[in-house]
Amino acid sequence: MKKIKISVENLSVEAELLDTPTAKKILEALPLESSVKVWGDEIYFDVPVSLDPEPDARAEVDVGDLAYWPAGPAFCIFFGPTPVSVGNEPRAYSPVNVFGKVVGDPKQFKSITGHATIRVTWID
Repeated sequence: MKKIKISVENLSVEAELLDTPTAKKILEALPLESSVKVWGDEIYFDVPVSLDPEPDARAEVDVGDLAYWPAGPAFCIFFGPTPVSVGNEPRAYSPVNVFGKVVGDPKQFKSITGHATIRVTWID
């Protein structure tokens, strides 16, 4: 399983990627650097990747999921409810391609503010 490192402000976490076409395209685009946007308990940022929704694309996601939002296009990290959630579960604005999962506690991302610089790199 491939791993990546996500660094933003004073936070650095690892994530494991699934074996999906989206994960492969994200890996090919690394390293990434962008400015984050915050939407409820989700951070997301623009990525230079253009993909269609995968057959299993969905709006219902889990805490810690990494997803690609085709409408953005954006890389999303979910760590709690968003403005379109029902209850306490995270929910994307529209269907996303889930391609990985944060290792450890994704709620650490609650400290991140909008416009912070985020970097995503591969781990050898």
